[in-house]
Amino acid sequence: MNPPESGNLGDVFSAHAGSDRVAVVDLYDPTDPREYSYRDFNGNCDAVANGLLVAGLEPGDRVGILALNRVEFLEVLFGAMRAGCVPVMINVKLPDETVEFIIGDAAMKIVFADSDQAARVPAGVRTVTFDDGEDPFEVFKIPTEEPFPSFFPGRSDIAEQPYTSGSTGRPKGVLLDHVGQVWMIGKIVESRDIREDDCSVISAPLYHKNALLAVKSALSAGGRIVLFSRFDAREYIHAIERYRLTMLTGVPTMYALILQEEELLDQTDLSSVRNCSMGSAPASDNLLDTLAKRFLEARLNLNYGITEGGPILFAWTHPEGLPRPRTSVGFPIDGVDIRLVDGPDENQGVLHVKSPGVMKGYHNLPDATEKVLTEDGWMDTGDILRRDEIGWYFFVDRADDMFVCAGENIYPGDVEAMLERHDEIMQAVVVPAPNTLKAHVPFAWIVKREGSSLDEQAVKDFALKNGPVYAHPRRVFFVEALPLSGTNKIDRRALEAEAVEKAREDEGAI
Repeated sequence: MNPPESGNLGDVFSAHAGSDRVAVVDLYDPTDPREYSYRDFNGNCDAVANGLLVAGLEPGDRVGILALNRVEFLEVLFGAMRAGCVPVMINVKLPDETVEFIIGDAAMKIVFADSDQAARVPAGVRTVTFDDGEDPFEVFKIPTEEPFPSFFPGRSDIAEQPYTSGSTGRPKGVLLDHVGQVWMIGKIVESRDIREDDCSVISAPLYHKNALLAVKSALSAGGRIVLFSRFDAREYIHAIERYRLTMLTGVPTMYALILQEEELLDQTDLSSVRNCSMGSAPASDNLLDTLAKRFLEARLNLNYGITEGGPILFAWTHPEGLPRPRTSVGFPIDGVDIRLVDGPDENQGVLHVKSPGVMKGYHNLPDATEKVLTEDGWMDTGDILRRDEIGWYFFVDRADDMFVCAGENIYPGDVEAMLERHDEIMQAVVVPAPNTLKAHVPFAWIVKREGSSLDEQAVKDFALKNGPVYAHPRRVFFVEALPLSGTNKIDRRALEAEAVEKAREDEGAI
């Protein structure tokens, strides 16, 4: 990747801006695909930047995006950064109260929204709609005859302000600067060998770090992206053959749903896929085995990232070319410093990270920033990782997901990995349930493989045989699919709330 001369993250694909190759295939409406060349897409981004300046916005002003995935979302994202403004991507699945909080917290001057989302924007904030409306997007854009003169950022200028999910409180705005993010995209393209002839699929929401990184890195390399408004397993599979996708991305739950479409997969040419990338949650051996059998030409890559931390910290390959263990999240990217603290030894503990990509802090929250970010730039991720003797890293669990049962620490990820070794279990999630005698006990939610006759006692017996007694699930619930949050992660908070209700119904669970 050649970094943009401006140093502006909005210009991350400037090396290809004049190309007539397809940059984006927009499947907002799968029955009516829209294709955009790099030349046209770049011109639209410039038109947004120019429109923002004409509207009176200045560098540093916050620009909201409240929409499903679509090419217009990306035009605002890159155009706002070129104008020196800071795009704020809002999760459309958040309740109205939280959406209003984010818009106010960021002091947004303008919000670009899908028509069905526009009414959620508070009165007094200008709302430009992507479809029909009083202030339409196509009128807002002002084309330029010459390339738009992008804002030249300094080391502390903020490029974008994503918000945390807010699962444990109000969402926090994460301040990511241009210099660090341009550096990070270059490292991702290099370490993952992303190429000009790659075609990447984006079905995770663009307000989530996984999708945003996939877009920026693919376009930076000059590749093509296929953009879905939302994830649909069957449409995703159809796109693999139709567009000869080479790079698949998603969370383990999305891949599990894809693998359930066995008949359609049997009828689909999957040979173009060379990388299956997944993150945001651990993947089981069963899931990886099934993926490997389906995507014979593909390398399976587990990712680890955290919005505040870069967000990507690990490369898919070892600098000495050593083989990667299948469940490893990778080897540290050159320029990313790693340390593990508060663990049983130097090779396991809470991950601290330091790199140019680490956030500048939380927006308007100095106390929260001080809790996770040291003065010399180290950030506490709150995640527990371990390192093997060669230097590969493995995700263990979230430190704050750990719970205590009768004085014993239980890490849900360990119990889930053990359960998913059962031949008839596709996915498992373990959460704490309150218990009078033991403080908490594990409850498990299970997605069985097709045709399985597994019952609750069989799961308990397997856990007792293959793990510590105190960690075996006291209750087991079978579901067809696990609940997902707005970022397509498993919604642990919803299951924890359900566990509380189940425990009340059965206070004798031990």
